[in-house]
Amino acid sequence: MFDLKWIRDNPDAFDCGLARRGLPAQSAAILTLDEKWREAVKGFEAAQANRNRLSKEIGIAKGRGEDVSPLLEKASIGDNLLKASQEQATKLRAEIDAVLAGLPNLPAEDVPDGHDAADNVVVRHHGAIPRFAFPVRDHVALGEGLGMMDFARAGKLSGARFVVLSGALARLERALGQFMLDLHTGEFGYREVSPPLLVRDETAFGTGQLPKFAEDLFRTTTGLWLIPTAEVPLTNLVADEILDEAALPLRFTAGTPCFRSEAGAAGKDTRGMIRQHQFNKVELVSIAHPDHSAAEHERMTQCAEEVLQRLGLAYRVMLLCSGDMGAAARKTYDIEVWLPGQAAYREISSCSNCGEYQARRMKTRFRPAGGKGARFVHTLNGSGLAVGRTLIAVLENYQQADGSIAVPAALRPYIGGAEVIARDV
Repeated sequence: MFDLKWIRDNPDAFDCGLARRGLPAQSAAILTLDEKWREAVKGFEAAQANRNRLSKEIGIAKGRGEDVSPLLEKASIGDNLLKASQEQATKLRAEIDAVLAGLPNLPAEDVPDGHDAADNVVVRHHGAIPRFAFPVRDHVALGEGLGMMDFARAGKLSGARFVVLSGALARLERALGQFMLDLHTGEFGYREVSPPLLVRDETAFGTGQLPKFAEDLFRTTTGLWLIPTAEVPLTNLVADEILDEAALPLRFTAGTPCFRSEAGAAGKDTRGMIRQHQFNKVELVSIAHPDHSAAEHERMTQCAEEVLQRLGLAYRVMLLCSGDMGAAARKTYDIEVWLPGQAAYREISSCSNCGEYQARRMKTRFRPAGGKGARFVHTLNGSGLAVGRTLIAVLENYQQADGSIAVPAALRPYIGGAEVIARDV
């Protein structure tokens, strides 16, 4: 959502930001509605003042024993006008809000212009790409070879884009999530939360999933939405609140299942676990002071990177261009891990600074110390990391010639000290 006053004062900057997103200018249409709305509000206020004046006159006339019929007739007409002007103002404001709610955030100034992933910019690389003295297998061949990754049975249970993990791989997936949460809570100061996995319309609206991206979500018959990421409930923990400045930043983390319909992803990543309807992810969320959100964004990205560094996985950090960012983001770093099975870097985390875009939708502000009024907070979110994709990276980067998997040292305490995962005899 946007500050309507800012659009009035900066229509060209608003349209320029939308143009960087590949969208047409919107300020003229919005400001036309805005002018009509303000006129309707003025009409409502005038009608309300007139009603108040007539009420006083009627009271005085009654006290004098005068005939109040003419005044009551005027009051009746005034009430109809008041109701009509109020309905008109409400209708126009709803139209404005609907337009604003469907627009993406404006890119930050240091975000590169571009149309898609081809225009993203490499910020840094970390770690050496592994070399193998044997033919490299992808995670599907490795998992199925171990007898611990079953897509056929998952398909029988639920259909495409699901998997059944068992044995040591199921334990390794659980270990990854625990390792990430321990790192983020124990060393980086995030507060662990166990949030609901089902949320209301207003919760999904607050972080920008609704109304535009409803087709990407799963909805229950009771009207609740399955979360596509823990960002949704974690960010909304502070919805409709005014926070103390001293409490900022608030940092939350959660390891949850996530559910996505993958609408529009037909034919993409159909093999394996890369793109599924259900997956586990450890999410990071920060509620920050506007003056410090840029630094918080860098910090959050480094927290996510640290997971990969401790697992010994090669990766690169990308600064997304204006046309490739998510709708709520004003700046995004993608972390892409090296997958030998694809001989390519693939996204494993996306860390975004949303500015006040989500805060306006959630009505979340903070009260400056010693100051008057309240300001909107900035919200940030990032994967710390996607657990399923991290499992894929571990399998492919730590594979051995016989199809077994060497366990990274950081994970061994979580799986009873085992150093290798091999097929059960």
